[in-house]
Amino acid sequence: MAGRRIRSVALGLVVTLAGGCGGGGGPDGAGTAPPTGGAPAQGCTGSCATSASFLTVADVGTVIAQAVAEAQAQNLPATIAVVDRVGNVLGVWRMNGARPTVTIHSERTVAGGLENLRVPSELAAIAKAITGAYLSSEGNAFTTRTASQIVQQSFNPGESNAPSGPLFGVQFSQLPCSDFMVRFQAGQASGPGPKRSPLGLSADPGGFPLYKNGVPVGGIGVAADPDYTLDARISDRDRDADEMIALAGTFGFGAPTNRRADAITADGKTFRYSDVEFTDLTRQPGNAPALSSSAGSFIRVPAYADAQVREGTAFGTPASGIRPAGPELADLDAFVVVDAANQNRFAARAGEGPGALSANEALTILREALKVANRQRAQIRQPFGSQSRVSVSVVDAGGRVLALGRTRDAPVFGLDVSLQKARTAAFFSSANAASTLNGLPNPSYFSATLNTTVTPPEVRLQTVGTGTITSTTARTRDFFGLPSALGDGVIAFSARAVGNIARPFYPDGIFGTAAGPFSNEFDSWSPFDVGLQLDLSYTSIALHVAHYLNQAGFRLFLDGAELAPAPTAQNPTPLPDIGFNCPGPAAIANGIQIFPGGVPIFRGEQLVGAIGISGDGVDQDDMVAFLGLHNAGALLNGTIHNAPMTRRADTLVPFNARLRYVQCPQAPFIDSTEQNVCEGK
Repeated sequence: MAGRRIRSVALGLVVTLAGGCGGGGGPDGAGTAPPTGGAPAQGCTGSCATSASFLTVADVGTVIAQAVAEAQAQNLPATIAVVDRVGNVLGVWRMNGARPTVTIHSERTVAGGLENLRVPSELAAIAKAITGAYLSSEGNAFTTRTASQIVQQSFNPGESNAPSGPLFGVQFSQLPCSDFMVRFQAGQASGPGPKRSPLGLSADPGGFPLYKNGVPVGGIGVAADPDYTLDARISDRDRDADEMIALAGTFGFGAPTNRRADAITADGKTFRYSDVEFTDLTRQPGNAPALSSSAGSFIRVPAYADAQVREGTAFGTPASGIRPAGPELADLDAFVVVDAANQNRFAARAGEGPGALSANEALTILREALKVANRQRAQIRQPFGSQSRVSVSVVDAGGRVLALGRTRDAPVFGLDVSLQKARTAAFFSSANAASTLNGLPNPSYFSATLNTTVTPPEVRLQTVGTGTITSTTARTRDFFGLPSALGDGVIAFSARAVGNIARPFYPDGIFGTAAGPFSNEFDSWSPFDVGLQLDLSYTSIALHVAHYLNQAGFRLFLDGAELAPAPTAQNPTPLPDIGFNCPGPAAIANGIQIFPGGVPIFRGEQLVGAIGISGDGVDQDDMVAFLGLHNAGALLNGTIHNAPMTRRADTLVPFNARLRYVQCPQAPFIDSTEQNVCEGK
């Protein structure tokens, strides 16, 4: 960000079950640009998507052509990616002269993690496009700039003694190594998602959602400048080149104005959507000429896209991988995740291990959580008073998925995140966490140098440091003063409690204090080097980028020794792609998550699983998990329940500051004035 943004105006910082497209108040919902069809005057509330709600080949061409025209006007060649709502890459256009790589960095002088790692520009563009698509819905439109605001050490970024962002850690979701995310198959048309992101979710401005008739249909991401970063100060407005080029691409496909992030608040603070508007652009995007081979071309992106343009899938249909549920959930207006054969990937099943959950218990927990969500008022959704839209995952004590579903129009990112939260709660509440962590190798951090002047081109990786997985157990035991912490299964950790000790300050937001044991100390912390959460997945992320470069024709070296030769006809994949497991242990195969919304499930004193929620506000996520589980236990005559109160993490008071277990909204229901709904449960 430094050296590429022009600082300007200081800014004072001052979300019912719906059966149709209408409803809600606020300004005209026509959007930030003329829509392609007749958008409902007040915007959609979750039910507007139809079989025609997808990006056509012509739409993709128009979006990219508009972005190219702005990039040409700025004399800044760009790489531009467009995805559909479930992450199918519909086209990646590289302009002639576009830079081949960008450098990941924050504005902090930190060496380690992903800091200063150079990655291909097309991977950055895809990650940005996926972020815009996955974070948005008919009720809220979020961008990568919005993501930047909610993942940093302070909310808002740049404020002193402020707690961390509400989605702190979400950048490490949708990972390329996740066992949940679906992978692209070369030569095939767009298919079921959600597809993985090469770099997780992005906080670098330049990624926007795309809408048609009030319905999100995908996203656009742009990589033109040399940086893959974030906005460390929200008190001003920037003129970011990536953001301007991407915004131009959204002309005619813009989010409804009353659904944009800047119409939504959390904790009394307004979210940021974009620092530029169409009036700030160098040229009028609606007059952009059609794409021409003289300006660039569609490129092949191994593991993500062929060198062509494709149409997207219609969200909510089997082709998208997310469709209405069958009889077991249909009465709750729920949706499930399906494979290419339209089979539910996560139909209810029994767990494994002592006291394992039955299939009926798993389904009951899922149903009761969905019922709570359908009654709950959303936080980050318009119109105000809308029901929350969430994804729900139920796992056994070993992290196996037992049931998974979502409410209508829940943001796509929440599917993977809800599973991360459930697995996080189960893993750290188990008696195996310490031995598992102690048995994992510390990741080696790399720098990368690309040399395209030789044949074949080369990538030289150099080790620049190591992570700290193996010291996590000792640091945690010192922090709590508990010699057997993480190794005896005595303490029940919620996702919120794990998040408490995964912040660079403890208590969260009190500057100058020491970090929690799952976090780096602040002087060596950044959103790209957070500590345990990244360390568990770092090696897989780095090896995936290395695999990609190898498939792109590069010969690879690690610390001076050849890691993989360039591909040949006889050896087309010298360095294979990574497997479907980020850190190694199956119990946390898609990585851990460190913001609220997951609680463990007990049968008596026995840990038997966990539930995770992600959707429309972190306190709301907490409540759906905690109260949904409580209600399921009541229906099942108390055979399962929340963790015994005496074992919950909020019994721990390190440094005279009590951990939190869950935090429920004060008066959460649309249909009731009931308060304190989680108290005593």
